[in-house]
Amino acid sequence: MNKEELVAEIAKSAKVTKKDAADVLTATLETIEKTVKKGEKVTLVGFGTFERRQRAARTGRNPQTGKAIKIAAKKVPAFSAGKKFKELVK
Repeated sequence: MNKEELVAEIAKSAKVTKKDAADVLTATLETIEKTVKKGEKVTLVGFGTFERRQRAARTGRNPQTGKAIKIAAKKVPAFSAGKKFKELVK
């Protein structure tokens, strides 16, 4: 399912226009992005948690040459599914 299909499903389920559903979805995603960027967690009980995690620096290998390379530490977004969501997907 892509964003357009998701917007259509939200509009149908909530009985609102596609434009209103798209605006709410966009605002929700932007809020999650801004909050995680600040280093804070966004927890949707039963669904899951969005957070920023730190990846440590490490040594990797160039697959073409086999030579060791340094991979810098960085911050990455992460999502952990909630219990209800995990059980639903089983």
